[in-house]
Amino acid sequence: MDQLRAAAIFARTPGLTAEHVRALVAATGSLEKAAAIGTHRVAGVDLGAAARAFLAAIPNTMIDADLAWLERSGAQILPATSDRYPTLLANVSRGPAVLYVLGDLDVLSSPQLAMVGSRNPTASGRSTARDFASFFARAGLTITSGLALGIDAASHEGALLGNGRTIAVCGCGLDSIFPRQNKTLAARIRESGGALVSEFPPRTQPYPAHFPRRNRIISGLSCGTLVVEAAQRSGSLITAHHALEQGREVFAIPGSIHNPLSRGCHALIRDGAKLVESAADVLSELTNFLGMQSLARGSMASADAVAARPVLDKAYEILLDALGFEPASIDVLVSRTGFPDDSVASMLLILELQGRIKPHAGGRYGRLP
Repeated sequence: MDQLRAAAIFARTPGLTAEHVRALVAATGSLEKAAAIGTHRVAGVDLGAAARAFLAAIPNTMIDADLAWLERSGAQILPATSDRYPTLLANVSRGPAVLYVLGDLDVLSSPQLAMVGSRNPTASGRSTARDFASFFARAGLTITSGLALGIDAASHEGALLGNGRTIAVCGCGLDSIFPRQNKTLAARIRESGGALVSEFPPRTQPYPAHFPRRNRIISGLSCGTLVVEAAQRSGSLITAHHALEQGREVFAIPGSIHNPLSRGCHALIRDGAKLVESAADVLSELTNFLGMQSLARGSMASADAVAARPVLDKAYEILLDALGFEPASIDVLVSRTGFPDDSVASMLLILELQGRIKPHAGGRYGRLP
């Protein structure tokens, strides 16, 4: 048995979590030995009855079919013990034992913001999600969502419009796209350097019970979750609650008291979620988290990351030119550019997150080489 087959076995094992896989590997010495325990019990590893029964009588024909699909599709499989298993997700309780990935594996370790909301949003909600996601993408964040109709799709689309990357976490096997209406969107996500992700093996149907499980991965991959529109009983609120349990930031955009899709967001705000009026509100809250995450990964300040920064819009080029090479205050930059002061403040925050400028004493900003 090789590692690929062992990972495919664990992906099919019912009730298995990332903690189980790590404990089994620690006890047996390798992924292959862990998957071959058969009827043996491993000291210190409390597997459920269903998991033990599966590992005692592995359906090899099914595993062969899974491996054949992996080879045909170009998908990759990440067990919880892999060095490329996302760091933030590895810290989640009862995380997925295995991830299937179609697309760029590196994007899973990029700084991510989850954006979720109603499947039947208002036109305003859809536009807000698209605009915010585009803004975040230009700031260097990867947008993570669930490929559902409505706010999810608008968030993925916004990230692509911002020339950024986006991750779609699916509630079914990656050999099919659900919903079918988003098949083209899924292809664009992969083509743009993003990824489709699922803990479910191929041929797994999109059963309703799978989506709460999918939601914990969306929040677990991300440093924060932004809810754009959500009714009081909404899957988006499940994602937000997962984020809170995982120690991540939760943001919500308020709306009209007459809009039923605002009630879920208002409930989150009452429970302590951060009220968001502009995309800059989210970025300012995430600055410390993103800084710590980049230090842990040791990559955001690398030459490759700097070289891969998005091309600046004309307004940002004007602002950088106005900044020159001596630190200047927001008031000075407003005077030099003619831009509104709130726009200058938001743009400076994005430039700081991209590593193009840094703050100085006295509320001034200076360019970085």
